[in-house]
Amino acid sequence: MLRKIKIALWIILIGLTGLWILANMPLPDAMTGKAVRDLFIQYSGIIGIGVMSIAMVLALRPVWLELILGGLDKSYRLHKWLGVIGLGASIFHWIAAKAPHWLSSLGLIEGRRGRGHGDGANSASDSLNQVQAFFDGLHGPAKFIGEWAFYGLVLLIVLALIKRFPYRLFAKTHTIIAVVYLILVFHTVVLLDFASWTQPLGIVMGMLLSAGVVSAILVLTRQVGKRRKVEGTIEEQHYFPKMKVLETLILLKEGWKGHKSGQFAFVTFDSKEGQHPYTIASDWDANNPRIMFITKALGDYTNHLPEKLNIGDKAIVEGPYGCFTFDDNAKRQIWIGGGIGITPFIARMKHLAHNRASQPIDLFHCTSELEPDALKKLTADAAAANVNLHVIIDSRDGQLTGEKLRTIVPDWKSASVWFCGPVGFGKALHKDFLKNGLPTKNFHQELFGMR
Repeated sequence: MLRKIKIALWIILIGLTGLWILANMPLPDAMTGKAVRDLFIQYSGIIGIGVMSIAMVLALRPVWLELILGGLDKSYRLHKWLGVIGLGASIFHWIAAKAPHWLSSLGLIEGRRGRGHGDGANSASDSLNQVQAFFDGLHGPAKFIGEWAFYGLVLLIVLALIKRFPYRLFAKTHTIIAVVYLILVFHTVVLLDFASWTQPLGIVMGMLLSAGVVSAILVLTRQVGKRRKVEGTIEEQHYFPKMKVLETLILLKEGWKGHKSGQFAFVTFDSKEGQHPYTIASDWDANNPRIMFITKALGDYTNHLPEKLNIGDKAIVEGPYGCFTFDDNAKRQIWIGGGIGITPFIARMKHLAHNRASQPIDLFHCTSELEPDALKKLTADAAAANVNLHVIIDSRDGQLTGEKLRTIVPDWKSASVWFCGPVGFGKALHKDFLKNGLPTKNFHQELFGMR
């Protein structure tokens, strides 16, 4: 599930570390406190701006990376991890830069005389040309605005990590990180050891910074996903009050290139609120360009969707994204939909109603509540798709466990497992299946957390 993300993360960190080591070999003969501090400042800076540059590229939602990482949901998880690592590296960078001043104020070390250019940069007296002298002259401003950009970065990333922070505000404040990033690029370009720019470290950093700058500009000018957006009109709605679930059918205008069942899209119903990610709950037919989304009241915005949306309202749909598309050669498949996680399986069943599956399929829908109308629709979809439906009501049947599932599907080892639902539920099942012999590659999970 997370294997590809972890591999990508380690490649990035080991790659940047290796380039930094190469640029600093041989190490100084005298490893004084200042020499160690300068090395640490440069290393933390390289890691910080390096991972932030890659995170900025991922913010563009590059479709070509989906096949490598396993879907946009995986790209976003990597984006989040890179952001956290970038924040940690920036904090260490700031502490290392500030430490002499703090220690001097406490009388633990003697204050520095003069304003030399430390932090891994050559002094003006060592400048080999006018370009280096020009950059040396910008050290002061670069340090000043870099420090304030750091404070802004800490605030914005912390807000992004707070789940209770409203999604609409998260989306708006998170965009400001692009501005902060551009400031930190200036800080990096000025303060990175001038000689490093002709070394492999400088060449790679130059490419990363260039890609990051272009990405930040595209984010700030709202170009992300622009070519994948299609306008539509709400045509039908069906609300299940006990389940707090809303079905919304949208008639799309020309431009939608189609989607696979299991993919998702970003939908904007209100420009002030912005776009939200929803899994697509319908098959695609170019002759009937309609797309359905099933949303559950899980937050301040989705709680009020039933009363805010009306037939005839406009919507902007961007996508499709994701690789949770049921593509494999397993002898059978086991689907597990927890709560609103049933959505991709509904879409797949609608597809299989017209395109018979080559393997037997068991669908487990685990929910705390299921209204008769919803059960009737789900049962009809399963029958039309020739899918074995198992409805698990928590209060009636208890929670689904790996042991229960293996009893119901004796030849589970020949199956691939597709899970969409609560993260904790998915982790428990994933751990159980792997412990009992299911290959890691046969467990597929949608990481539907966009922050």
